Amino acid sequence: MSPKRNDRVAPPPRPGEWEIRYLTTGAARGWEDLCRQVPGNTRDAYEVLRANPRPPEDSRHHRLRYDLATRKVGAQELEQWQIEVTGGGRVWYVVDDEAHTVWLVWAGTGHPKATD
Repeated sequence: MSPKRNDRVAPPPRPGEWEIRYLTTGAARGWEDLCRQVPGNTRDAYEVLRANPRPPEDSRHHRLRYDLATRKVGAQELEQWQIEVTGGGRVWYVVDDEAHTVWLVWAGTGHPKATD
């Protein structure tokens, strides 16, 4: 069975780690593509998301800006971040502090069109 919207990115978190879930079915498909094509880099991204989804920003991991800086999820306006998994591959996610959950918004092996 393929992962879909609201499913948890397996395995479950350990105490103190962030839960990771798919906000969209497209994010689930994109994450699976990244896992197949660049498993090591995707695992590194997964570990960062679990431990600290708001690390010090650098050229490969930063908060998105302007109209992409936040995303409305339910009634909440959440910070939106990006991890560059490969030269073109990205993971976009939002951080829900209240639920201690990271929601994957978009993932893919190519550069997201919204930033072109």
